[in-house]
Amino acid sequence: MDEREEIVERYSGLARSALAGEQIADCDREVFTEGCFGAAGYADHTDVPDDAARVSLGCGNPLAVVDLHEGETVLDLGSGGGLDVLLSARRVGGTGWAYGLDASEDMLRLARANAAREGASNVEFLQGYLEDVPLPDRSVDVVISNCVITLSTDKPRALAEAFRVLKPGGRLGISDIVADGSVSGPERRSAEERVGCPIGTLTCNAYLDVLTTIGFTNAEVTFTQHVGAGVHSAIIRATKPALGSS
Repeated sequence: MDEREEIVERYSGLARSALAGEQIADCDREVFTEGCFGAAGYADHTDVPDDAARVSLGCGNPLAVVDLHEGETVLDLGSGGGLDVLLSARRVGGTGWAYGLDASEDMLRLARANAAREGASNVEFLQGYLEDVPLPDRSVDVVISNCVITLSTDKPRALAEAFRVLKPGGRLGISDIVADGSVSGPERRSAEERVGCPIGTLTCNAYLDVLTTIGFTNAEVTFTQHVGAGVHSAIIRATKPALGSS
């Protein structure tokens, strides 16, 4: 079993536990209940669906950093239990659409069950990998993701796929785990594993370099919580240039 398959199996197991009514977490409980990890990232929001929030495995709230508008199409990369898809669907309204992409059939089953409980009719959950998104070029206005790009075995390709499916002028707004580059070796590796990043993290500068190389503009990384050994939760924003822009 390769690394990507191991990740899918790991999260499939968490989804099965959630479907059985168990409380789940993908990193140390101490970290998960601090700061902006898990449902704590939505503490300031009153419209969070309880069932989806209970199984949130993110490291922030990407919807707090991207301004969604009525009628827009949103894609959540690594949608898990569907929380950010359901919140996006509310914000874009009946004329908009929210896609969730996940590689795990069990996670998709969990997300669809949560969507059915919420009565969400403008959502669709797709099976696929971050590195090969099953949507056409220039088909979405906004790409979000919550602590999932870090799980990719090919992060530049995953971010390039986000760029591909965005319409010109489209926005990227994600939460992720990022290193500041001050610590390396076993100490950093231990911190990454503590927050559920078995593949390893990009440094802030590497993240910005990848986004710029792909073609994004206005790229920025903002640390939100230090979890040790130079590893942080962070918000990442970037824009796909509009047609005709230089």
